[in-house]
Amino acid sequence: MPLTAEQQAEIESQSNLQIPTKRPVSPGLEAMLFKALPVLDHGFVRVVDYMGDDSSIVQAARVSYGAGTKKVSEDRGLIRYLMRHHHTTPFEMCEIKYHVRLPIFVARQWIRHRTASVNEYSARYSIMDREFYIPEPEVLAAQSKINNQGRGDVLSSEQAAAVINLLKQDAQQCYDNYETMLNPAEEGGYGLARELARMNLTLNSYSQWYWKINLHNLFHFLQLRIDPHAQYEIRVYAEAMLKTLQAWVPIACEAFEDYRRGAVTFSASMMKVLGRMLNGEAIEQADSGLTKREWTEMMQMLAPYQQK
Repeated sequence: MPLTAEQQAEIESQSNLQIPTKRPVSPGLEAMLFKALPVLDHGFVRVVDYMGDDSSIVQAARVSYGAGTKKVSEDRGLIRYLMRHHHTTPFEMCEIKYHVRLPIFVARQWIRHRTASVNEYSARYSIMDREFYIPEPEVLAAQSKINNQGRGDVLSSEQAAAVINLLKQDAQQCYDNYETMLNPAEEGGYGLARELARMNLTLNSYSQWYWKINLHNLFHFLQLRIDPHAQYEIRVYAEAMLKTLQAWVPIACEAFEDYRRGAVTFSASMMKVLGRMLNGEAIEQADSGLTKREWTEMMQMLAPYQQK
């Protein structure tokens, strides 16, 4: 389901538009508008519209009517304060709309974030393309033995090749049957309704949608989906979207990287243990008051900062 000729023509015409505006404009994001950032083997993310910029966040926080004589450093300090203290409403003043092409199984995971407006390509109305996500061998891994929703060791090259062959065969066979069900009787098919025939498609088939969200909720989405523990196939989309934020709202994105993406949260019980550690007390899990899992998570969060 690559960009159609009509979509390409629309992109070219929009890219050539020169419309003067009194609204806040982000030069960095303007340079990226309509350009598809490739993701996975056949997917992409592209920005089609946005509203606001870093100054819009500041303006909303101050409920002011203009930039006045403020310095950029003052805006940066305020935005970082808002992010640090979870004052989220000013970030909701900015919105962005993406056109995303993604495998269906990624879309089903993505749609769990119910804070966006979504309009997806309809297989009730249109016929799906014969295009599927086939993973690279290095991302094919066995089920984790310690995490029920994660991956463990990477498969051997022979195993990976066999899995890839199965994925290709199944996807092609299911699509062949999809076409047979759709085709009219005179072409050897059954003329089945599109809304019924689509049930035979594999979950690695590509779909696409328009996805509009405000900046606060987008930060929350990215915090969850850009995390190393997130599934690889959705994480690479989040990483592509982060690039658009770095161009769009660089100050807010810097604050997000510091206070959300690069930060960790300790519970009240963990803080008590940390206090004891800072006072020089040698503590083991058994006398920490933490469960084994809490203790393990805490040690994992501290590990990058401990001296070896």
